[in-house]
Amino acid sequence: MAGPGDIRAELEAKATELGFDAFGITEAELRDDVAEWLHGFVAEGRHGTMEWMETRLHHRASPRALWPNAKSAIMLGVNYGPKDDPRLLLDAPEYGNISVYARGKDYHDIIKKRLKAFARWIVETYGCELKVFVDTAPVPEKPLASAAGLGWQGKHTNMVSREFGSWLFLGAIYTDMDLAHDSPHRDQCGSCRACIEACPTDAFPAPYQIDARRCISYLTIEHKGPIAEEFRRALGNRIYGCDDCLAACPWNKFAQASHEAAFHARVELGAPALSDLVVLDDASFREVFSGSPIKRIGRDRFVRNVLYAIGNSGNTGHLPAVNNLCHDASEVVRDAALWAKAQLGGKA
Repeated sequence: MAGPGDIRAELEAKATELGFDAFGITEAELRDDVAEWLHGFVAEGRHGTMEWMETRLHHRASPRALWPNAKSAIMLGVNYGPKDDPRLLLDAPEYGNISVYARGKDYHDIIKKRLKAFARWIVETYGCELKVFVDTAPVPEKPLASAAGLGWQGKHTNMVSREFGSWLFLGAIYTDMDLAHDSPHRDQCGSCRACIEACPTDAFPAPYQIDARRCISYLTIEHKGPIAEEFRRALGNRIYGCDDCLAACPWNKFAQASHEAAFHARVELGAPALSDLVVLDDASFREVFSGSPIKRIGRDRFVRNVLYAIGNSGNTGHLPAVNNLCHDASEVVRDAALWAKAQLGGKA
């Protein structure tokens, strides 16, 4: 009969066969201090308008509150490392800068399909019960991945890996099997503050703490209304997400470009022209971003972001398109258009 160590080796071999780049197992429970951090994050309002974090906090702070039968969490990672530093495009104001993770196909679909294949094999092989998650359920992926040895949560609160730097998609499988656990990864940030100092909006009140309300990723993706004027200049040409704190991490010197073609930047999303994006209506937006995670924020929020980037571009050639949007049906688009017009010296 296979022992816990043998089963772990079999699981890791199958995960590698299915295309996962990182693998580890931990107990399906969080340390008390991690659960306290989550509660404090919400209590201080740093989650912004992400109400789902508050309403399901009890599940996020305790895997067994989500599924009482869970004994082990199998944590998996897929490398999505970019070929080039994503910050290079920040110096090209005529183009929109999209976060690396959203330049290719939607990772949710790709990883969930892979997780389900892995889950079917586990059930057939070991006859257990399990549940599969990838970023859409109240699962504390980063703390669990750290506990499972995939890496550690850096001072920017994101995962850092010795092998893949800051570029790992995470997936989780909760199972009722009592598996051999891996050792937690040691924090190797040291005295480095590169990620904190790289943030354009000072979203880190202290190391290992983040205020989402100041984070460009939150503002451009999760926040539905007009973005506060104090942050609009700092957005630059970032129109969906931000990679500055991730890209600044020195551990990226060991990272490698993803071997997954689906995660490579689509030609039209690697460096999209703002002039092409600002004219998108709802139908054309859905067509352009079919199969992309960008699609979920909708045309109005996306064009809002594009207009902020246009306002920061200094190019008055955009004024005709901006003027058209000053009368858009969407209030958030109208507000952004009026701001962009003022930045470009157009008449009110």
